[in-house]
Amino acid sequence: MRRRALLGGLLALMGMSGASAQRPRVVAIAARRFAFLPGEVRLQAGVPVILEFTTADVVMGFSAPGLNLRADIVPGQVAQLAFTPQKTGAFEYLCDIFCGDGHEKMTGTIRVI
Repeated sequence: MRRRALLGGLLALMGMSGASAQRPRVVAIAARRFAFLPGEVRLQAGVPVILEFTTADVVMGFSAPGLNLRADIVPGQVAQLAFTPQKTGAFEYLCDIFCGDGHEKMTGTIRVI
């Protein structure tokens, strides 16, 4: 009982009580020649999210300049980007590592509402 009270007090001090702690939403994004699937991701402002990237092809990149996000996507590995979107709008993302003919069409959109 004392241990529970101590843990509850510690969490409250850190602002992470069970009622207010928010687990990040995980969004899986697959990079394939020459597309991101899904091509559009909808997020809510202020809600934590983890973008998880995979590819089975070649090394690719993910860049969302308007959100200041960037990751390398390596075959056989999961790349993760954790963030909390703060501003609303539509933000384009693209592959920023040349992956072959069709690379320039490899784009998508993150919509933050």
